[in-house]
Amino acid sequence: MSAPTYLTPDGAKKLSDELKQLLNVERAKVVQEVSDAAAMGDRSENAEYIYGKKRLREIDRRIRFVMKRLENAVVVTQEERRLDIVAFGARVRVRDENGKESAYQIVGPDEADPTARRISFHAPLGKALMKRKVGDFVTVARPAGDMELEILAIEYS
Repeated sequence: MSAPTYLTPDGAKKLSDELKQLLNVERAKVVQEVSDAAAMGDRSENAEYIYGKKRLREIDRRIRFVMKRLENAVVVTQEERRLDIVAFGARVRVRDENGKESAYQIVGPDEADPTARRISFHAPLGKALMKRKVGDFVTVARPAGDMELEILAIEYS
């Protein structure tokens, strides 16, 4: 049995939507393209056929990956957490030692997107913030040196 995949409700919906898109649209389209290319004759020198088969393998691989993630998914809902501490799914506003404020959402690795300020609870910053309260100071180890942050607010949507 694989380790659980922790997801927010939004993350679970995104993966589910991706699976539907892959199964109902992408795969069907590529299967038709491969079928049309196969009907043209010699498959050994048919670039459309060869590329289509390759693309079909990629889609099938992604379908298996997403299905496995969803099978092992644990969707963490608000009812399962205390609202006064940083936990999975929290939006955390922090201030660094230079006075700059930033906000992050704590998510699972599948949902992490640093450009959108969605960080994994496995990342150094995510680990440092977990189980902390408003007013706490945390130290985050990073290659450029340690950084101290103050937790200003914790919100759950």
